[in-house]
Formats: sequence, C-alpha cells, structure tokens
Amino acid sequence: MVVDTRSLVSLTEANQNFSRVARLVDELGSVVILRNNVPRYVLIDYDQLPEQRSHSDEDTADDETVLSVGRRLLEQYRPAFEELAK
Repeated sequence: MVVDTRSLVSLTEANQNFSRVARLVDELGSVVILRNNVPRYVLIDYDQLPEQRSHSDEDTADDETVLSVGRRLLEQYRPAFEELAK
C-alpha cells in the first residue's frame, strides 16, 4: 500500500484542526491519522466507503418460500396454536 506522506496527520493535529484534516480528505481522498507516530486511523470520504450491504435478492425470500416456511411452522406447532385458539 502506497501512502502519500501529505496524508499523514498526527492525532493531536486532527483534534486541534479537524477542518484542515477534512480539507485534506477532500483533496487526497483519505488521511492516515498517527498515534505515537504509528498509523492508527484512516479518515476517508464517505462516498469512498465500500458499498454497504443493501437489500438484494439474497436478502429477500419469494412468496413460495415464505408460504412453505409458514406451513411447516404451523404443522410443527399445531398443538400450541390449537391451545391458544381456545
């Protein structure tokens, strides 16, 4: 990983002058914040975040799947449902 030395900022500087650090992120895309001269944090532009997991075909079930699971649960717990229906 290649790190632009202009993007290295001390934690103290980040605390005292966050607006400058934010401008660096706007300019360079990311900033590495050092704690005790060791890379500790990375500040990146929100738009550069890997795409957050969103609802996709993997996350949704079709109607048939929902119905089959519902039927299975009704059969499995039929005695409890009959008791509750009293």
